[in-house]
Amino acid sequence: MGIQYLFLLLALIAEIIGTIGGFGSSVFFVPLGNFYFDFYSVLGITALFHLSSNISKIFLFKKGLNKKLILYIGIPSVLFVSVGGLLSKHISTLALEIALGVFLIVLSTLFLIVKRLEVKPTKINSILGGTLSGFSAGMLGTGGAIRGLTMAAFNLEKSVFIATSALIDLMIDATRTVVYFNNGYIHEHDLIYIPFLLVIGLVGTYIGKRILHWIPQENFKRLSLILVLIIGIISILRFVVD
Repeated sequence: MGIQYLFLLLALIAEIIGTIGGFGSSVFFVPLGNFYFDFYSVLGITALFHLSSNISKIFLFKKGLNKKLILYIGIPSVLFVSVGGLLSKHISTLALEIALGVFLIVLSTLFLIVKRLEVKPTKINSILGGTLSGFSAGMLGTGGAIRGLTMAAFNLEKSVFIATSALIDLMIDATRTVVYFNNGYIHEHDLIYIPFLLVIGLVGTYIGKRILHWIPQENFKRLSLILVLIIGIISILRFVVD
């Protein structure tokens, strides 16, 4: 099978939007990848792609990091991405994907409608968000939207939001790459895409950063939530159409 160039173009678009939203490209990349590869190949490719993508984000947005959120969200994420990755080999993902779509729609809609609704920046909320996002990343290949919802509630400045989310995501990707490799999800015939995706990760992040300069801070949280809502709707529509 030759290289799917349309897939690479869609991957670039996913990276740009993921950078703007602040929760990474996997929320778009995984559903798109499922049209071209089997589910387990998508998990393996996503983990490798994200290693490059998040290193780029950390480099380009390195001025901002929230160390407390890295600790409270990052550690549970790493622990539970391993759990999710191991279980992904034994549990059907159909119900989980539908549940994830519903969860994203309900929470993002709630935050958009009730504009004054705020999640208190507590350790418990951070740990819970890290646990859910890590488990989802390991099981479904994408957990950034859940982490994005958690972090959006903390009203972080956008460079801090993106850099912190990227570092946490990098920790998650490094862990699940090992788990996916042991599960046999990283296939030799898919590795041809990795050099292309490494470049896309850097270029897409850079373009996304440039676009962010035109987005006022007060609109950033709303934009992130709208993107999460769209992701949830797409996730549900996939099953309705099928």
